[in-house]
Amino acid sequence: MKRLTQKLLSLLALLSAEVVVLWAVFFGCLLLFLAMANEVFRQGDTALDDALFRFADGHTSPPVTRLMIGISFFASAEYLLVVPPLVVLVLSFFKGLRWLGLKVLLISMSSAILNQVMKRIFERPRPEMAMLEQSGLSFPSGHAMIGGSFYGLLIYIVWQTVPHRGWRWALILLLTLLILLIGYSRIYLKVHYATDVLAGYAMGLLWLLLSLYLMRRLEEVFVEKVEEKQA
Repeated sequence: MKRLTQKLLSLLALLSAEVVVLWAVFFGCLLLFLAMANEVFRQGDTALDDALFRFADGHTSPPVTRLMIGISFFASAEYLLVVPPLVVLVLSFFKGLRWLGLKVLLISMSSAILNQVMKRIFERPRPEMAMLEQSGLSFPSGHAMIGGSFYGLLIYIVWQTVPHRGWRWALILLLTLLILLIGYSRIYLKVHYATDVLAGYAMGLLWLLLSLYLMRRLEEVFVEKVEEKQA
């Protein structure tokens, strides 16, 4: 009995720590987004953007440029129109993972729509010195926001489903590195400012956390209704 009580207390402590961390990340993302918006649209401070452009200029070369274009593709509209549905299709073959597939579809689509709405609200033009021709507006970065939420969701799925600890952490680190490189590629190619990318990261993660919470609540309501019908 004593051992069972200790295990329950340990579990409650772990759950409490997870809740605290999630809330801290959520509000941290919100504060980061507000800070970037304030820096750009109220203060007009370009110090961070200029510093990151200078840093990128320090190692600009044709091979690096080709690499950055390739990395940037992994969060392009063409890529994200195809890959999330493929992920959904693969997950649909596994009975226990179909709900995760629905999450991939809904979160990917909703983050893309939200990004376009936010760009229309802020209406920040892209950098004039862009190395690629890109249409649309700049704040927040769609690659950082939509790609961040998509790959962040894949990290969540890996954490939930990959049993082997080594493979789980290897995949998580690989996906995290890809998220960071995608954001940097947009700065390197000068199609986004650093503040666009940071705001995109913040809003992408914030939307991912909010979406996962809302879908979990829907899942709980659905399970409760099923149990009531069976009773």
